[in-house]
Amino acid sequence: MPSAIPRYRTHQNIDHDGGALAVQTTKHQQILGYFIEEAKEHLDSIEHGLLNLKATMADQEEMNQVFRAAHSIKGGAAMLGFNSIQRVSHHLEDYFKLLKENPVEIDHKLEDLFLKSFDALKALVEQLQSTFGLRDEDAAQILQSTEPIFAELGKYLDSLIKKGAGAPAGPAVAPDAAEQITKILKVMLQLFKQGDVPKSRQQLVALCNRLQQLSPASKGWVTIVQASGRAIANPRASFALLAPLVIKELKQSSDLLLTGRSSEIMPSKTLQQLITARPAAAPAPAPVPTPTMAMPMAISMASMPSREVANADDPSKATVVTGLRQRQISIPSEPRAAAKALLDAFNKNELIQIAEFLMKAIQ
Repeated sequence: MPSAIPRYRTHQNIDHDGGALAVQTTKHQQILGYFIEEAKEHLDSIEHGLLNLKATMADQEEMNQVFRAAHSIKGGAAMLGFNSIQRVSHHLEDYFKLLKENPVEIDHKLEDLFLKSFDALKALVEQLQSTFGLRDEDAAQILQSTEPIFAELGKYLDSLIKKGAGAPAGPAVAPDAAEQITKILKVMLQLFKQGDVPKSRQQLVALCNRLQQLSPASKGWVTIVQASGRAIANPRASFALLAPLVIKELKQSSDLLLTGRSSEIMPSKTLQQLITARPAAAPAPAPVPTPTMAMPMAISMASMPSREVANADDPSKATVVTGLRQRQISIPSEPRAAAKALLDAFNKNELIQIAEFLMKAIQ
């Protein structure tokens, strides 16, 4: 059964007992598996970008992601010796680069040619993970049917670039931009009010894309709209923060755009922070009162300055006679601090009386 691994790799370093070949084959099968998994992820990125090519071109980061996906597949295929996959992905990479560097008017024909080229790359990767792997005859057949598509794509893309370069510059802002912006902002406000759900976020991002199309050549306008879309797409940024900020900044920016001052448009620092916002930290639990944190306990005690007088029954003994004076002190609830407060407030005789009272109460 033919192997999906390039033949020049499976027929080298063969020893007599076949052990080295078995080890090498297993290793390459693992590498092949890694390549296929990564290629499938890159194919998803490319397909997502091509299905709405106009919006992708308007978003520089999205365009870069599509370009990098084709470049990564090309590099992996070259490393493993899959020449057919390398050639197709290389073609796509070149054409994506042209789109990045030369903004053109996207039409149905251009989208269709790109999707047909992408289908060829996808078919090659799918053959690679099939039971028989990517056989030479299958790869050659796919390449043969794809080359005319790439030739037509290159020719048509070149004509669009030349047409765009020779055409007079169109208006920077759509004629009905003011009316459209007002309508879109009202819809966005209603979506914010409906609650934070994934569907609302998707619709809000789509509305940002529509706003961008109203003046795609205005760098400041594109920047603020893209920043708003990315902040909305971040699920960690709450609607409570997003709603007033996004609506306010888009309204202020639209005023600048419509008065010819788009160069002054700049997303605020707060909006930029919401693009990469993290989940809000949970509020710290309220501290549990401890004895050392408890409110002091006020007590009122009769302080008794003492004096000794003769004992009538036994002159050799003295009796402590006290004159009462009212005093109020605060006693902390922590035992050690309470003891210190008592020591500071009372003399020795008074402390003995307090101790006797406490001992009786405990008993």
